[in-house]
Amino acid sequence: MPVAELEMLRIDASERLIFALDVPSVDEARELIRQLEGVVSFFKIGIELYVSSGLAIIPELVQQNKKVFLDLKYFDVPETVKSAVERVASLGVSFLTIHGNGQIIKAAVEGRGNAPLKLLSVTVLTSLDSDDMKDLGFECSVEDLVIRRATKALEAGCDGVITSPREADKVRDLATIMKGQDHKFLIVTPGIRPKSSARDDHKRLSHPADAIQAGADYLVIGRPIRESLDPRQAAKDIISEMQTAFDALEIERS
Repeated sequence: MPVAELEMLRIDASERLIFALDVPSVDEARELIRQLEGVVSFFKIGIELYVSSGLAIIPELVQQNKKVFLDLKYFDVPETVKSAVERVASLGVSFLTIHGNGQIIKAAVEGRGNAPLKLLSVTVLTSLDSDDMKDLGFECSVEDLVIRRATKALEAGCDGVITSPREADKVRDLATIMKGQDHKFLIVTPGIRPKSSARDDHKRLSHPADAIQAGADYLVIGRPIRESLDPRQAAKDIISEMQTAFDALEIERS
């Protein structure tokens, strides 16, 4: 493939890093956003920040042309989920996590309507392993449950899933089989750690390049950046590793 065509297809890794704003106050979140200005443009809001500030910071990020991933894992009766998703879709949020069976996912898809909001179904948290599965009463492997839930998400019209890097390749293969080679089913992976970082509470983790090679589209990273002595440089280093991995994939595919 000519170099010009490769450049057109090139994925910008800076748009594929989602920084987790897992902090207890909106002031701390704003300070991190300020530190990462010009480096990170996609931010995740989870339950910790949501409890302290609600949805208040979302309009601020949208007005700054930042993208927002609202990670609240909606799980309730279908009609309630549908109404909640309608509300989120009106705020300019880019990604939203949902959880549950096919009926809940279908209700979320209906609530989203024609908005550009992408719905991501949670498979299995990266903090869980085979022993935790037994403790929760599941008589199957982590991988089997991930595939089962990814199948339901695909059937219900979800845009993608949240899954560990370890199952990303299996989910990518499943989406290709069910929807075709050109279908863009999003795989968003938490549990990403540079080689120099601690595991923290993630049991099924991976390094950035390995996750991308396995099929991940977006990486969610928090502590390795947030707890770094230089968060801005930490984010730049991770993006550089991601870019190398994305570029290598494009060369392979060409």
